[in-house]
Amino acid sequence: MRIVNKKALHNYHILEKIEAGIVLSGSEVKSIRSSRLDLGESYVRILNGEVFLINANIPRYQQASDKEYQATHSRKLLLHKSQINSLIGKVSGKAVSLVPVSIYEKNNRFKVEVGLARSKKEFDKRKIIKERDHARRVEQELRGKE
Repeated sequence: MRIVNKKALHNYHILEKIEAGIVLSGSEVKSIRSSRLDLGESYVRILNGEVFLINANIPRYQQASDKEYQATHSRKLLLHKSQINSLIGKVSGKAVSLVPVSIYEKNNRFKVEVGLARSKKEFDKRKIIKERDHARRVEQELRGKE
């Protein structure tokens, strides 16, 4: 199971990807396993030498007893200190940011794929859409002739 942040792939050029663990509660794990997760407006921040996933929307699990649950609270990401220092160096002073690209399960643990991203310009987005439409038309014509 892999939940992909399509909005990030549309709005950013992903320069580099890093795999990170994530701290979740049991009800959040069950909610993610039922594919109830939205990464559309989420981003990653480095605060006080720790990495956090901010604004990821994981709705409350239906059978959970948590009444005071906040769906978009910050969640800590698990990285080595050397990886965090490397990210700090790459992000500081440059026009790049950290965005979650996808969340997936690996060996019964959830991992977040964090991307070092540079924002796309509007003409880049139009170019990609145009190429995709052209490829779709070519494929339809090939299918129609068979």
